[in-house]
Amino acid sequence: MSITLNSSSEIPWWKEPSKEQWKAWIAAWLGWTLDAFDFTIFLLIMVPIAKEFDVPLTAVTVVFTITLWLRLVGATASGWMADRMGRKTPLMISILWYSLCNFIAGFSPTFAFLFFFRALLGIGMGAEWPAGAALAMESWPARSRGFMSGVLQGSWGLGFALSALAYGFLFDLIGWRGLLWIGILPALVVVWIRFYVNEPEVWVANRRQQREINAEVKAPLLSIFKRGLLLNTLTACFWIASTFCVYYSIWALFSAYLQKELNWTPLMVATPVFWANIVVFAGNSLWGFVSDIWGRRPGMIVPATIAIFLTPFYLWTTDPIYIVSAFIVQGMFGGSIYGQMPSYLCERFPTEVRATASGFIFHQGAIWGGLVAPVLTYLAVQMNFGFAMPMMISTILFLVLVVISVLLGPETKGKTLTADLEVIKGVAQPAI
Repeated sequence: MSITLNSSSEIPWWKEPSKEQWKAWIAAWLGWTLDAFDFTIFLLIMVPIAKEFDVPLTAVTVVFTITLWLRLVGATASGWMADRMGRKTPLMISILWYSLCNFIAGFSPTFAFLFFFRALLGIGMGAEWPAGAALAMESWPARSRGFMSGVLQGSWGLGFALSALAYGFLFDLIGWRGLLWIGILPALVVVWIRFYVNEPEVWVANRRQQREINAEVKAPLLSIFKRGLLLNTLTACFWIASTFCVYYSIWALFSAYLQKELNWTPLMVATPVFWANIVVFAGNSLWGFVSDIWGRRPGMIVPATIAIFLTPFYLWTTDPIYIVSAFIVQGMFGGSIYGQMPSYLCERFPTEVRATASGFIFHQGAIWGGLVAPVLTYLAVQMNFGFAMPMMISTILFLVLVVISVLLGPETKGKTLTADLEVIKGVAQPAI
């Protein structure tokens, strides 16, 4: 049985989706935007946290690393729940989880307390992405799925931009604790999701078929490592890991570099971070649009290649004008290679295992990305290399690996997501 989402080139793409499809996409978009705010605000306050608790900056970056690592736990659990129970419930749980953890962390009396609750926040963060991505992509027509995937993933840039604004204008008034307390606001989105968002028809039909033949994929995580999907899984893991390492090579220590080595003020630091993230949102949307025309792979390979040559322009200078200008431009290229993560991962895997596969593969990349900040901080501080050179080498190296990893994967542009029992019947195909 196949559920094919309505698609007609005779009507504008934005009129194709129904009201219910728009609601599902908006739910995922809000969850990811606010998730980004709660997570990235920490990147901007690592230096003041280190000063208040009198701990090395390297120790604070480890908090960030453990948060990323625990995302895999939340993603795996949420993916399993989303494939068996529906996409909505784990999405709501995840938003409540990371909102509360960020709020509680603002009351930290000790560094250990902060460490514990920011680490727990990672579980909620990880749980949000697989449920939200599956909900949005399964509910969206194929014709504009790449573009809307870019807008969805690019909303991380909007969340980061909001945290930069909050840091630039509120840090001197409410301090780092107040910035964490603001993180409770995303919990309000759960009420809207609960009453106004429905499960995707593709998932509902797939679960009905599983019940009708009395056969279920009870261990979807194991299924993606079996023959037929194994190579697809491994190449997807390579791709996601590379992109995570690029992201944290660019962003994780950029604020610390400006604060610690160049002595920029909070408002000066916020300027390139804010505008670059606005450009990230636009860039992910643009390359998502390109991917609907050229294909998913060109939509990632082209910006990654350009980003390689852009990287030295903001790290080989201490001139504020050059740094701000080049870093903002980097947002259009190195910051915009992530837009196809929701669509490309969802298109590569069958409905029975889609959320689990997306969640595990996406967040195993966080394990590798989480190593970037402590390693680069060690090289910068303990080895006295400074931040700029390690950040530049790491960014360029992993951008090259992104290009290679995408070339190893299939092209999935235009793939129809169906309710067919591909895994149970042993006919799973990663691409068209």
